[in-house]
Amino acid sequence: MKKIQIIDSKKHVGERVTIGAWIANKRSSGKIAFLSLRDGSAFFQGVVVKSEVDEKVFDQAKSLNQESSVWVVGTIQEDSRSKFGYEIHIEDIELISEAIDYPITPKEHGTEFLMDNRHLWLRSSKQHAIMQIRNEIIRATYEFYNNKGFVKIDPPILTGNAAENTTELFQTRYFDRDAFLSQSGQLYMEAAASALGRVFSFGPTFRAEKSKTRRHLIEFWMMEPEMAFMNHDESLEIQEQYVAYLVESVLKNCDHALDILERDKELLKKYTELPYPRISYDEAVEMLQKNDFDVTWGEDFGSPEETFIAKHYDKPVFIVNYPKAIKPFYMKKHPEREDVVLCADMIAPEGYGEIIGGSEREDDYETLRKEIIDFGLNVDDYEWYLDLRRYGSVPHSGFGLGLERMVTWISGTEHIREAIPFPRLLNRIYP
Repeated sequence: MKKIQIIDSKKHVGERVTIGAWIANKRSSGKIAFLSLRDGSAFFQGVVVKSEVDEKVFDQAKSLNQESSVWVVGTIQEDSRSKFGYEIHIEDIELISEAIDYPITPKEHGTEFLMDNRHLWLRSSKQHAIMQIRNEIIRATYEFYNNKGFVKIDPPILTGNAAENTTELFQTRYFDRDAFLSQSGQLYMEAAASALGRVFSFGPTFRAEKSKTRRHLIEFWMMEPEMAFMNHDESLEIQEQYVAYLVESVLKNCDHALDILERDKELLKKYTELPYPRISYDEAVEMLQKNDFDVTWGEDFGSPEETFIAKHYDKPVFIVNYPKAIKPFYMKKHPEREDVVLCADMIAPEGYGEIIGGSEREDDYETLRKEIIDFGLNVDDYEWYLDLRRYGSVPHSGFGLGLERMVTWISGTEHIREAIPFPRLLNRIYP
């Protein structure tokens, strides 16, 4: 007799099999017991008919507690009533371990309670579906960049330099000197691009910002490509191709997960249509001011402003050329304007906010050195970064995509914390 996973049921219709599973839920009548089974690969229904099994088996099926683990033996059958499409008609049950008083019952629970029990909440069908989508986004990311000739590089997590703003860094000691948890791998990726041409990284990122919004995390995972010999407009094309590819891959490979989350697939299909619209920061400010937003040119946009702008489009939108004063030191100035830089934020539809931030990087040595000084940074700490401009500098661009924000948007979930497998310590201090 074969031991199979639930996800492989369609390959074994009519066959007698063994499955190891947990009891997600159950219900019963006088003659039939229905067990909701999960094994990590999928969820489906187990049916125990009283007249077809030993009395002890039926009594055991009715008495099983939620999250008890079992071996079940039975025959796989098609089930046209369920979205999964298959079920198992059980003939025998062996209890592996009994669970008593499992805290997350089928009733409604608040987000804080669920996050406090995140190690158990992951077992639910919706969280399982979100993690499948997360996994597919990661898989598709590697596929996308490998197909385009990028090389995967791993920048350090402990750094001596700030890529963005030093007030947002977690500081620690590296023996006898200051060090910081990585805010971005970008500076190191620029060095890698000067060696390998097209590179990308995927790793943890830390922002020391106390935030309780549904959009922000203190620790998250970021995809960061850097591309030599590439200007800003060419980078935007890569960015929209990448996002469309991720959405398309989830639609193709996570159909059942999207069903569980009740995600509108037709809406997602729109997000695969390229190109994405582009508006300038100037145009965005004008749009907001005409609609009674209290926004002054030179200010960054918050969640209400981004959501309003996104509602004017049926797909992600680029906001390009932000004011130089509100962007990091490494961004290249616009060739026709001193007050803005060659950058863009991609804003997701449906109120999910920024999913990508990117720019063309400043490639002139003297200009970059002056920007480092003007930002109040220690030039000595950035000599290695300036070396990239001293020795064979070229036009180059890059961007970063936050994994959890992307998962939240594609899966259509309410809170970004549902997109992380486990609540990190820092997220628990500042939920």
